[in-house]
Amino acid sequence: MEIIEVTSTPPNDLEPVVLVIGKFDGVHKGHQLIFDTARELMEEEDQLAVYSFSDHPQWILRQDPKFEKKLTPDAEKFQILKDLGVQRYYRVQFTKEYANITAREFILDHISRLHVKRIVVGEGFHFGKGSESSIEELVSLCAQINVAVTVVPLLKEEGNIICSSDVRSLVEDGNMDEAWALLGRPYTVTGTVIHGRKLGRELGFPTINLGGTDSYVFPKPGVYMGSVEIHDGNFAQTNWNVLISAGYRPTVNGSGYLIEAHLLDFSGDLYGATVSVSFLKFMRGEIKFSGLDSLIAQMTKDMAEAKSVFQQM
Repeated sequence: MEIIEVTSTPPNDLEPVVLVIGKFDGVHKGHQLIFDTARELMEEEDQLAVYSFSDHPQWILRQDPKFEKKLTPDAEKFQILKDLGVQRYYRVQFTKEYANITAREFILDHISRLHVKRIVVGEGFHFGKGSESSIEELVSLCAQINVAVTVVPLLKEEGNIICSSDVRSLVEDGNMDEAWALLGRPYTVTGTVIHGRKLGRELGFPTINLGGTDSYVFPKPGVYMGSVEIHDGNFAQTNWNVLISAGYRPTVNGSGYLIEAHLLDFSGDLYGATVSVSFLKFMRGEIKFSGLDSLIAQMTKDMAEAKSVFQQM
Protein backbone atom coordinates (compact mmCIF):
# COMPACT_ATOMS: atom_id res chain seq x y z
CA MET A 1 0.00 0.00 0.00
CA GLU A 2 1.35 3.40 -1.00
CA ILE A 3 1.42 6.02 1.77
CA ILE A 4 1.16 9.62 0.54
CA GLU A 5 1.89 12.31 3.12
CA VAL A 6 -0.27 15.41 2.72
CA THR A 7 0.89 18.57 4.51
CA SER A 8 -1.36 21.08 2.73
CA THR A 9 -3.10 20.11 -0.50
CA PRO A 10 -2.69 16.62 -1.96
CA PRO A 11 -0.52 16.18 -5.05
CA ASN A 12 -2.24 16.21 -8.43
CA ASP A 13 -2.95 12.61 -9.28
CA LEU A 14 -4.24 11.06 -12.51
CA GLU A 15 -4.79 7.54 -11.17
CA PRO A 16 -8.55 6.82 -10.97
CA VAL A 17 -9.60 6.05 -7.41
CA VAL A 18 -12.62 5.17 -5.36
CA LEU A 19 -11.96 7.30 -2.29
CA VAL A 20 -13.02 6.41 1.25
CA ILE A 21 -12.87 9.30 3.73
CA GLY A 22 -12.75 8.96 7.51
CA LYS A 23 -10.59 8.48 10.61
CA PHE A 24 -11.04 4.69 10.88
CA ASP A 25 -9.46 4.24 14.31
CA GLY A 26 -9.94 0.58 15.17
CA VAL A 27 -11.12 -0.33 11.68
CA HIS A 28 -14.18 -1.91 13.32
CA LYS A 29 -16.96 -3.85 11.57
CA GLY A 30 -18.76 -0.65 10.61
CA HIS A 31 -15.61 0.60 8.89
CA GLN A 32 -15.13 -2.78 7.23
CA LEU A 33 -18.62 -2.52 5.72
CA ILE A 34 -17.63 0.81 4.15
CA PHE A 35 -14.60 -0.78 2.50
CA ASP A 36 -16.59 -3.81 1.38
CA THR A 37 -19.05 -1.43 -0.29
CA ALA A 38 -16.27 0.59 -1.90
CA ARG A 39 -14.68 -2.53 -3.40
CA GLU A 40 -18.01 -3.56 -4.91
CA LEU A 41 -18.28 -0.16 -6.64
CA MET A 42 -14.82 -0.26 -8.20
CA GLU A 43 -14.19 -0.77 -11.89
CA GLU A 44 -11.20 -2.66 -13.21
CA GLU A 45 -8.95 0.39 -13.62
CA ASP A 46 -9.78 1.89 -10.21
CA GLN A 47 -7.64 1.86 -7.10
CA LEU A 48 -9.10 1.82 -3.61
CA ALA A 49 -7.82 4.84 -1.68
CA VAL A 50 -8.25 6.32 1.79
CA TYR A 51 -8.14 9.99 2.80
CA SER A 52 -7.56 10.27 6.55
CA PHE A 53 -5.96 12.31 9.30
CA SER A 54 -2.66 11.75 11.12
CA ASP A 55 -4.27 12.47 14.52
CA HIS A 56 -7.75 12.72 15.94
CA PRO A 57 -9.11 16.30 15.63
CA GLN A 58 -10.25 16.26 19.28
CA TRP A 59 -6.65 15.71 20.36
CA ILE A 60 -5.14 18.37 18.11
CA LEU A 61 -7.79 21.02 18.78
CA ARG A 62 -8.68 20.43 22.43
CA GLN A 63 -5.90 18.20 23.79
CA ASP A 64 -8.62 15.82 24.94
CA PRO A 65 -6.64 12.95 26.52
CA LYS A 66 -9.32 10.44 25.49
CA PHE A 67 -8.18 10.86 21.89
CA GLU A 68 -4.40 11.02 22.33
CA LYS A 69 -3.99 7.27 21.98
CA LYS A 70 -5.36 4.97 19.30
CA LEU A 71 -7.02 1.59 18.99
CA THR A 72 -4.95 1.05 15.86
CA PRO A 73 -1.80 3.19 15.58
CA ASP A 74 -0.78 3.83 11.99
CA ALA A 75 1.43 0.77 11.41
CA GLU A 76 -1.34 -1.59 12.52
CA LYS A 77 -4.08 0.35 10.74
CA PHE A 78 -2.10 0.32 7.50
CA GLN A 79 -1.79 -3.47 7.63
CA ILE A 80 -5.50 -3.96 8.30
CA LEU A 81 -6.47 -1.59 5.49
CA LYS A 82 -4.06 -3.31 3.13
CA ASP A 83 -5.77 -6.61 3.94
CA LEU A 84 -9.09 -4.91 3.09
CA GLY A 85 -7.80 -4.05 -0.37
CA VAL A 86 -6.65 -0.45 0.11
CA GLN A 87 -3.90 0.44 -2.35
CA ARG A 88 -3.30 4.10 -1.55
CA TYR A 89 -3.47 6.04 1.71
CA TYR A 90 -3.47 9.85 1.83
CA ARG A 91 -2.27 10.68 5.35
CA VAL A 92 -3.19 14.29 6.08
CA GLN A 93 -1.14 16.07 8.73
CA PHE A 94 -4.01 17.43 10.80
CA THR A 95 -3.18 20.78 12.41
CA LYS A 96 -5.13 23.70 13.85
CA GLU A 97 -4.58 25.49 10.54
CA TYR A 98 -5.94 22.55 8.55
CA ALA A 99 -8.99 22.50 10.82
CA ASN A 100 -9.99 25.93 9.44
CA ILE A 101 -10.50 24.60 5.92
CA THR A 102 -14.13 24.98 4.94
CA ALA A 103 -16.15 22.17 3.42
CA ARG A 104 -16.13 23.98 0.08
CA GLU A 105 -12.33 24.33 0.12
CA PHE A 106 -11.91 20.72 1.14
CA ILE A 107 -13.81 19.40 -1.88
CA LEU A 108 -13.13 22.03 -4.56
CA ASP A 109 -9.49 22.82 -3.71
CA HIS A 110 -8.22 19.55 -2.19
CA ILE A 111 -10.20 16.50 -3.28
CA SER A 112 -10.56 17.93 -6.79
CA ARG A 113 -6.78 17.50 -7.28
CA LEU A 114 -7.27 13.73 -7.26
CA HIS A 115 -8.87 11.66 -10.00
CA VAL A 116 -11.78 10.60 -7.80
CA LYS A 117 -14.51 8.63 -9.53
CA ARG A 118 -16.55 8.05 -6.39
CA ILE A 119 -16.43 8.98 -2.72
CA VAL A 120 -17.65 6.47 -0.13
CA VAL A 121 -18.44 7.58 3.43
CA GLY A 122 -20.40 6.30 6.39
CA GLU A 123 -23.79 7.65 7.35
CA GLY A 124 -23.43 10.64 9.67
CA PHE A 125 -20.22 11.84 8.01
CA HIS A 126 -19.36 15.48 8.80
CA PHE A 127 -16.51 17.56 7.42
CA GLY A 128 -15.12 21.05 7.02
CA LYS A 129 -14.37 23.71 9.64
CA GLY A 130 -15.98 22.74 12.91
CA SER A 131 -17.43 19.62 11.23
CA GLU A 132 -20.11 22.04 10.08
CA SER A 133 -21.12 20.25 6.89
CA SER A 134 -23.13 17.10 6.43
CA ILE A 135 -23.60 14.54 3.70
CA GLU A 136 -26.10 16.76 1.87
CA GLU A 137 -23.43 19.40 1.30
CA LEU A 138 -20.90 16.73 0.42
CA VAL A 139 -23.18 15.47 -2.36
CA SER A 140 -23.82 19.03 -3.58
CA LEU A 141 -20.14 19.99 -3.68
CA CYS A 142 -19.06 16.72 -5.28
CA ALA A 143 -21.63 17.24 -8.03
CA GLN A 144 -19.69 20.36 -9.01
CA ILE A 145 -16.61 18.27 -9.76
CA ASN A 146 -18.60 15.36 -11.24
CA VAL A 147 -17.89 12.92 -8.40
CA ALA A 148 -20.54 10.47 -7.24
CA VAL A 149 -21.09 9.87 -3.51
CA THR A 150 -22.15 6.63 -1.85
CA VAL A 151 -23.31 6.68 1.77
CA VAL A 152 -23.01 3.43 3.72
CA PRO A 153 -25.59 2.94 6.52
CA LEU A 154 -24.27 2.75 10.06
CA LEU A 155 -23.80 -0.83 11.23
CA LYS A 156 -25.42 -1.94 14.48
CA GLU A 157 -24.54 -4.67 16.96
CA GLU A 158 -27.42 -5.77 19.17
CA GLY A 159 -29.30 -2.60 18.28
CA ASN A 160 -26.43 -0.20 19.03
CA ILE A 161 -24.45 1.69 16.40
CA ILE A 162 -20.84 0.52 16.22
CA CYS A 163 -18.43 3.39 16.81
CA SER A 164 -14.77 3.76 17.74
CA SER A 165 -15.58 5.60 20.98
CA ASP A 166 -17.56 2.63 22.26
CA VAL A 167 -14.78 0.20 21.36
CA ARG A 168 -12.31 2.45 23.17
CA SER A 169 -14.49 2.46 26.30
CA LEU A 170 -14.88 -1.32 26.20
CA VAL A 171 -11.11 -1.83 26.01
CA GLU A 172 -10.48 0.61 28.85
CA ASP A 173 -13.10 -1.24 30.94
CA GLY A 174 -11.63 -4.67 30.17
CA ASN A 175 -14.71 -5.84 28.26
CA MET A 176 -12.72 -7.74 25.65
CA ASP A 177 -15.56 -10.03 24.55
CA GLU A 178 -17.69 -7.04 23.58
CA ALA A 179 -14.75 -5.21 21.99
CA TRP A 180 -14.07 -8.33 19.91
CA ALA A 181 -17.70 -8.37 18.75
CA LEU A 182 -17.49 -4.77 17.50
CA LEU A 183 -14.01 -5.04 15.97
CA GLY A 184 -14.59 -8.41 14.35
CA ARG A 185 -11.25 -9.53 15.83
CA PRO A 186 -9.61 -9.51 19.27
CA TYR A 187 -8.13 -6.25 20.51
CA THR A 188 -4.42 -6.50 19.75
CA VAL A 189 -1.31 -4.58 20.77
CA THR A 190 1.91 -4.96 18.76
CA GLY A 191 5.33 -4.13 20.15
CA THR A 192 8.90 -5.26 20.61
CA VAL A 193 10.05 -7.67 23.32
CA ILE A 194 12.29 -5.74 25.69
CA HIS A 195 14.42 -6.63 28.71
CA GLY A 196 12.76 -6.26 32.09
CA ARG A 197 13.62 -7.06 35.68
CA LYS A 198 13.29 -10.82 34.95
CA LEU A 199 11.20 -11.14 38.10
CA GLY A 200 8.70 -13.42 36.35
CA ARG A 201 11.46 -15.90 35.61
CA GLU A 202 12.51 -15.89 39.26
CA LEU A 203 8.90 -16.53 40.30
CA GLY A 204 8.55 -19.45 37.88
CA PHE A 205 6.45 -17.56 35.33
CA PRO A 206 8.82 -16.12 32.69
CA THR A 207 7.18 -13.35 30.70
CA ILE A 208 7.88 -11.23 27.68
CA ASN A 209 7.69 -7.48 28.28
CA LEU A 210 6.20 -5.45 25.47
CA GLY A 211 7.85 -2.15 24.52
CA GLY A 212 6.81 0.50 22.04
CA THR A 213 3.13 0.41 23.00
CA ASP A 214 2.57 3.95 24.30
CA SER A 215 0.43 5.00 21.33
CA TYR A 216 -2.21 2.32 22.04
CA VAL A 217 -5.36 2.61 24.13
CA PHE A 218 -4.42 0.61 27.23
CA PRO A 219 -6.73 -2.15 28.51
CA LYS A 220 -7.97 -2.03 32.09
CA PRO A 221 -5.20 -3.14 34.47
CA GLY A 222 -5.58 -6.80 35.24
CA VAL A 223 -4.96 -10.36 34.11
CA TYR A 224 -6.25 -11.64 30.77
CA MET A 225 -6.29 -14.77 28.69
CA GLY A 226 -4.88 -14.08 25.27
CA SER A 227 -2.76 -15.14 22.36
CA VAL A 228 0.50 -13.95 20.88
CA GLU A 229 1.73 -13.96 17.30
CA ILE A 230 5.51 -13.93 16.85
CA HIS A 231 6.61 -11.99 13.76
CA ASP A 232 9.93 -13.78 13.46
CA GLY A 233 10.84 -16.43 10.95
CA ASN A 234 13.09 -18.26 13.40
CA PHE A 235 10.19 -19.99 15.14
CA ALA A 236 8.32 -22.91 13.61
CA GLN A 237 5.26 -22.14 15.73
CA THR A 238 4.27 -18.48 15.63
CA ASN A 239 1.00 -18.47 17.62
CA TRP A 240 0.80 -19.27 21.33
CA ASN A 241 -1.78 -19.10 24.08
CA VAL A 242 -0.72 -16.65 26.79
CA LEU A 243 -1.60 -15.33 30.19
CA ILE A 244 -1.36 -11.53 30.08
CA SER A 245 -0.65 -9.17 32.96
CA ALA A 246 -1.35 -5.55 32.04
CA GLY A 247 -0.97 -2.66 34.43
CA TYR A 248 1.25 -1.06 37.03
CA ARG A 249 2.52 -4.09 39.07
CA PRO A 250 1.84 -2.60 42.54
CA THR A 251 3.11 -5.69 44.41
CA VAL A 252 6.64 -5.18 43.06
CA ASN A 253 6.51 -1.36 42.93
CA GLY A 254 6.29 -1.24 39.16
CA SER A 255 6.93 1.96 37.25
CA GLY A 256 4.45 2.84 34.51
CA TYR A 257 1.94 0.73 32.61
CA LEU A 258 3.40 -2.49 31.19
CA ILE A 259 2.02 -5.39 29.18
CA GLU A 260 3.62 -8.74 30.06
CA ALA A 261 2.71 -12.12 28.60
CA HIS A 262 3.56 -15.63 29.78
CA LEU A 263 3.55 -17.99 26.79
CA LEU A 264 2.14 -21.36 27.79
CA ASP A 265 4.52 -24.27 27.17
CA PHE A 266 7.01 -22.05 25.33
CA SER A 267 10.77 -22.21 25.47
CA GLY A 268 13.01 -19.77 23.64
CA ASP A 269 14.51 -16.28 23.48
CA LEU A 270 12.25 -13.56 22.06
CA TYR A 271 14.25 -10.46 22.99
CA GLY A 272 14.07 -7.94 20.15
CA ALA A 273 11.29 -9.79 18.34
CA THR A 274 8.12 -8.04 17.20
CA VAL A 275 5.03 -9.69 18.64
CA SER A 276 1.28 -9.03 18.62
CA VAL A 277 -0.56 -9.69 21.87
CA SER A 278 -4.32 -10.23 21.57
CA PHE A 279 -6.59 -9.80 24.58
CA LEU A 280 -9.27 -12.52 24.56
CA LYS A 281 -10.82 -12.60 28.02
CA PHE A 282 -10.59 -10.57 31.23
CA MET A 283 -9.90 -12.79 34.25
CA ARG A 284 -9.43 -10.46 37.20
CA GLY A 285 -8.37 -6.96 38.15
CA GLU A 286 -4.90 -5.93 39.23
CA ILE A 287 -4.22 -6.66 42.91
CA LYS A 288 -1.56 -5.46 45.33
CA PHE A 289 -0.57 -8.61 47.20
CA SER A 290 0.99 -8.72 50.68
CA GLY A 291 4.09 -10.42 49.31
CA LEU A 292 5.59 -12.57 46.57
CA ASP A 293 4.25 -15.83 48.02
CA SER A 294 0.68 -14.56 47.72
CA LEU A 295 1.41 -13.36 44.19
CA ILE A 296 2.81 -16.75 43.16
CA ALA A 297 -0.21 -18.55 44.64
CA GLN A 298 -2.60 -16.35 42.66
CA MET A 299 -0.58 -16.69 39.46
CA THR A 300 -0.71 -20.47 39.87
CA LYS A 301 -4.51 -20.29 40.13
CA ASP A 302 -4.71 -17.97 37.12
CA MET A 303 -2.59 -20.37 35.09
CA ALA A 304 -4.71 -23.40 35.97
CA GLU A 305 -7.93 -21.53 35.13
CA ALA A 306 -6.55 -20.26 31.83
CA LYS A 307 -5.33 -23.69 30.73
CA SER A 308 -8.72 -25.18 31.56
CA VAL A 309 -10.56 -22.59 29.48
CA PHE A 310 -8.10 -22.84 26.58
CA GLN A 311 -8.68 -26.60 26.45
CA GLN A 312 -12.40 -25.96 25.98
CA MET A 313 -11.93 -23.37 23.21
